[in-house]
Amino acid sequence: MTEISDVHTDFIRVVRKKFSDLMTDTEKAMMQLDEDKLFWTPNNHSNSVDVIIKHISGNLISRWTDFLTTDGEKATRNRDEEFESTIETRKELLEIWSEGCQVFLNAIDIIKSEHLLQTIYIRNEPHTVMEAVIRSLSHTSSHVGQVIYIAKQVTTEEKWTTLSIPKKRN
Repeated sequence: MTEISDVHTDFIRVVRKKFSDLMTDTEKAMMQLDEDKLFWTPNNHSNSVDVIIKHISGNLISRWTDFLTTDGEKATRNRDEEFESTIETRKELLEIWSEGCQVFLNAIDIIKSEHLLQTIYIRNEPHTVMEAVIRSLSHTSSHVGQVIYIAKQVTTEEKWTTLSIPKKRN
């Protein structure tokens, strides 16, 4: 019979691997963009790569700082400000991305077996720690897809290096 500690270990391993893959793909996509394209938006209803990254980072920092003892929506978070383009350089963008990702990775590293089914709160809504981890992984993944899509749209086919298995070319 599988022990809860085995499930915990495997769960954390899989989450860490999947999140690391998302981090790598995001960084590879951002590095293929000309710096000015990090701040490009197709229209007024869309977000630029810098805004998406700023939002993901703000979300991860809010959700995973002191997550076992405080609500995941911190009073210090200004979500609306995350959607304002205030970043000026690729270097600054990569630092913001790294900060949010590191908060998440540090948080999952302290999760013990007994925490997986513990109730924590996000916006006063109860979630198990496992649900909250999956929620963050899903949220991050959807926004990483946006970053990659934008990067592919504004990078010429000759300059774009695929992040996955390339299409067969006849």
